Amino acid sequence: MRRSELAGRIDHTLLGPTATRDEVVSVCNEAVQVAAAAVCVNPCHAVLARDTLAGSRIKLCIVIGFPHGMTTSTIKVTEAREAIAAGADELDMVINVAALKEGAHDAVRDEIREVCNVARGADRPVAVKVILETALLTDAEKVAGAKLAKEAGANFVKTSTGFGPGGATVEDVALLRETVGEDMGVKASGGIRNYESAVAMIEAGASRIGASRTLAILEGADG
Repeated sequence: MRRSELAGRIDHTLLGPTATRDEVVSVCNEAVQVAAAAVCVNPCHAVLARDTLAGSRIKLCIVIGFPHGMTTSTIKVTEAREAIAAGADELDMVINVAALKEGAHDAVRDEIREVCNVARGADRPVAVKVILETALLTDAEKVAGAKLAKEAGANFVKTSTGFGPGGATVEDVALLRETVGEDMGVKASGGIRNYESAVAMIEAGASRIGASRTLAILEGADG
């Protein structure tokens, strides 16, 4: 896969609790340099990242309910509104994993829909990616979560936060792609550190890759 094609599928990510402003600026500049799809950062860095990316085509992605998804729906909606006001083009929202595991499907769907409604009310297109944290779920729960995200109007379903007990797997990506079909995005995230693993995720059905080691991944690409 050519370097430019692969870079255009990567969300260059910096979400750690010690991320500094200088590091955020560096990640944004790297994303511009390689023509990544987006930069993904925490809400507190939204304005800084927006300003650093100004004039580029790189999308700004802000996480919501991160990393555990255990805030209330009201908080997630507020975070979504603030992120969009700060310039976010995409929202990566963590579901309430416990609610999904308890079988509270209506509550999970409703919460996703609330965030999607905020995105649809923006003055520009804003995509919503729903993080399931697949390492905590059974296959049946992964399928249920993906279906709920699709029913609620999300644009993507995403495997992992990168802060859970495991990251993306080829098997999970293939399962999510099979579940949501071809008219919805699948983002593989967590533990993707080299070219081979990134391409394997894409071949399994991922339309987007979340990675903090973007430059290392691109070293293995052609041309």
